[in-house]
Amino acid sequence: MGKVKNIETYKPVEPTVVTIGTFDGVHIGHQKIVKHLISTGEADGLKSVILTFFPHPRMVLQKDFNIKLINTINERRQILKGLGLDYLIIKEFTKKFSRLTAEDFVKQVLVDKLHAKKVIIGYDHRFGRNRNANIDDLKKFGEVYGFEVEEISAQDINDVAVSSTKIRKALKEGDVIKANAFLGYNFSIAGTVTKGKGLGRQLNFPTANIKVEEDYKLIPKQGSYIVKAMVDEALIYGMMNIGLNPTVNGEKETIEVHFFNFNDDIYGKNVQIELLSRIRDEEKFESVEALKMQLKKDKETALTYIATHHAQ
Repeated sequence: MGKVKNIETYKPVEPTVVTIGTFDGVHIGHQKIVKHLISTGEADGLKSVILTFFPHPRMVLQKDFNIKLINTINERRQILKGLGLDYLIIKEFTKKFSRLTAEDFVKQVLVDKLHAKKVIIGYDHRFGRNRNANIDDLKKFGEVYGFEVEEISAQDINDVAVSSTKIRKALKEGDVIKANAFLGYNFSIAGTVTKGKGLGRQLNFPTANIKVEEDYKLIPKQGSYIVKAMVDEALIYGMMNIGLNPTVNGEKETIEVHFFNFNDDIYGKNVQIELLSRIRDEEKFESVEALKMQLKKDKETALTYIATHHAQ
């Protein structure tokens, strides 16, 4: 699959079937639409394209920097690549771009840049300056510029909207099992392993501190989780804590992973951590010794879960 950060560098040689959207999460609702897009392309001899915008329009137009997304743009690309999409085209969203008229958007982006012969879009999709054009307008433009418009049903659109909302809610509540069910894969957090204060090692539970670069990435509710990761092509399980480490008077939220039966030096490496289940809320213990006892219990809980659900 091709990934193009700047649409200006995209030079298509074949006509395309296009859909437009954020596709945050690329969950089971999205996957249904993406698979239909791909099968349509294969049947009609068209390259399948998703046109997405980054940064999120709300970040640009409403200065809403509190918006949190299920996927980083790179995670989204990886998932879509796995589904068999031909191209994910990323258009930088700017105030200038938002002022394009609907017809200019159709002509300059869909027709001239993407060579669209078919556009698959939701019944409620709005586009152009002030979002003043709808699917009926798109169909009229299609007649003028020679592309077909296929409408995604209200039911499918509602499934997508509900799933995204439910996934974000589940993650904020720490229910990663529910979130993973809606996603159709395990929610993950990716970041660089950095040096911490070494407190985990003092507790006999050495941890890898994960620094997430993307501040728009949704981080689940604070607490302890059962996780797995591929490190140097090896599958490793462990437990992760998201929180402030109140027992040792921590003041800044950290993401720390203790891998089971693993002692390699991975400082500086980028690691993708998949969340499997939640163990408990973060809490402040009366002493460091009490914390150590709880960590031992957490490890037993995690190993039992892994043996039951992931024995392979």
